[in-house]
Amino acid sequence: MPATFVNQRFVVSLSAHLSGRTSRALAGITTLVLTLVSLGLYGPGEVTSASSNALTTYVEPAAGFGFLDHAISAARDSVKLSMYELEDPTIEAALVARARAGVKVEVLLDSDYGISSDNQPAATKLTRGGVHVVWAPSSQIFHAKYLITDGSRLYVGTANFTAQYYSSTRDFWVLDRNRADIAASEATFSADFAHRSAPLGTGSGDLVWSPGATNALVALISSAKHSLLVENEEMDSYSIESALEAAASRGVAVDVVMTYDSKWHSALSLLMGAGVHVRVHSSSQVYIHAKVICADCTPEGGTAFVGSENFSTSSLDYNRELGLITSAASVVAPVRSTVLSDYASGTVNF
Repeated sequence: MPATFVNQRFVVSLSAHLSGRTSRALAGITTLVLTLVSLGLYGPGEVTSASSNALTTYVEPAAGFGFLDHAISAARDSVKLSMYELEDPTIEAALVARARAGVKVEVLLDSDYGISSDNQPAATKLTRGGVHVVWAPSSQIFHAKYLITDGSRLYVGTANFTAQYYSSTRDFWVLDRNRADIAASEATFSADFAHRSAPLGTGSGDLVWSPGATNALVALISSAKHSLLVENEEMDSYSIESALEAAASRGVAVDVVMTYDSKWHSALSLLMGAGVHVRVHSSSQVYIHAKVICADCTPEGGTAFVGSENFSTSSLDYNRELGLITSAASVVAPVRSTVLSDYASGTVNF
């Protein structure tokens, strides 16, 4: 099924500028769309498919974060949020509003590496508003970014809830309606929330958790026969770098695009020396915060990873992270087109 795009604000605006029968017809469509949105059956800016996983992809910064505001506001029974950084007044207000409406709202925030001080204002506001806030164990970085609403929708992202960066940062979100994935994520969330040992279920087989994500990502890279598209904020994992170099050596076209940082200069130089094609963005371009891999991705198919895992030993082997690997066209197509565009706008000069 082809991807479907709907922008709610555009529909409403266009309706206001038309007249007569056309305006009345479009107004009817608008009412239908808004009704579906209010019921949580449709979200603005979605790229969907008819796959059994019912996955939907949002590409930032174009998508904006309104769909997440709506997801929280539409919740009727429960909201579960695990977030590394939370500095978004709109999302915070939506969480408080749901709690005051009687919805069970649970928020798990990272407390390591000084992030607790950044998250403290949000934690205070939420707690005063009736939200049940828990700090993650200080002994482990909780870098995962995911939201579960009403036990029926799982949003897995690469982005933090830091509003100041929304308009300038490349990120992805995937809405997963697969029951097995939701159940597995809820089990891990509940254990983490209670500071118990967490089960790391793979759901329908596509969830990728850290600690322990290295093997899954290396296997995805190693599976590529023709091409690899890679976008990440960091490049500090010997296992990932070796897998990319090995892929290039066996004839796979490996394209890597990142925002330049001198910390990754040596790793990127070694990748280029091994035949990997590297492009970097400057500070004046969209900042690449995304963490994605697309193996053998073409207009006809491929396999994509989207998640919170950076390419670092800490992220892959020690942090709490969450991502997913899928062949759903609704994820593969936007990941492929976005990384190709970012790569084309990058430079080899670093």
